[in-house]
Amino acid sequence: MLTRNALIYLSRQEGLKEFAARFGLFKRLTTRFIAGESSDQAVAAIRDLNTRGCTASFDHLNESVGAIAESEAEVCEYLDVLTRIDETGIDSNVSIKLTQFGLEIDPELAYRNARRVVEAAAGRGNFVRVDMEGSNVTQATIEVFRRLRAEFGLNDVGIVVQSYLYRTMDDVRDLLKIPARIRLCKGAYNEPPEVAYPEKKAVDDNYVRVMQVLLSSGVYHGIATHDPKMINATIEFAQREGIDKDAFEFQMLFGIRRDLQEQMARDGYHMRVKVQYGKHWYPYFMRRLAERPANIWFVLKNLFK
Repeated sequence: MLTRNALIYLSRQEGLKEFAARFGLFKRLTTRFIAGESSDQAVAAIRDLNTRGCTASFDHLNESVGAIAESEAEVCEYLDVLTRIDETGIDSNVSIKLTQFGLEIDPELAYRNARRVVEAAAGRGNFVRVDMEGSNVTQATIEVFRRLRAEFGLNDVGIVVQSYLYRTMDDVRDLLKIPARIRLCKGAYNEPPEVAYPEKKAVDDNYVRVMQVLLSSGVYHGIATHDPKMINATIEFAQREGIDKDAFEFQMLFGIRRDLQEQMARDGYHMRVKVQYGKHWYPYFMRRLAERPANIWFVLKNLFK
């Protein structure tokens, strides 16, 4: 198994992308979990998901942008995607990362760029989800989101929280006061024990606690998980509390547990699939594998489901 340092090194060698893609296993990994490099390919993937009873969210892969021009290109990509959604009639919203809009250059730049996308989405009756990234930008992400939420409606812009962070329950309680639409996930970044639960059981326990608060809030949230235990805990809580299936949605990643995605949709649950695409899939994919050893096993395991 490749070491973390080796994977991080490889993630920086984007010139190796085409070489790596020639290998059977690597090609299977990328074509299974990445919809393609173009928005056309993502549209095709989403149209197929819609026929299977699932909605979607566009996720253009890029992060930690270091140039203003590149952040501008990301804005243009999302403005085009919002146009494509209307033109094609597919059922999808969009997900953005603030570091792809320049958060690490200047939070004000990220806010202005994100605002342009949210404003365009709101004008089209669509929705933008602000993704959560590493803990080093958690507070800055929340602050930008709060500014956006103060200007736009509940159904225009939402945010993500991660159950492996100690701070998440406090963040959720504060965000619900606005209120805000929240996506709950476990988290996929390598975080130190000073800020995140190091044990899976503690992460899962916190996930269930946060899920129960979200579902009890009366706001439409996204419960993002591929873990059958977390899915069952959510369903059992909703049934016990008399919470309707239409009051929330489940969310999964493109290519992960496709069987379960379709089964959930057939069972009458709202299922949204995050469709990742773009030319920067190689560094993104390699960094996620490098950051947490569990991500490697998770991806390999889902090749066969």
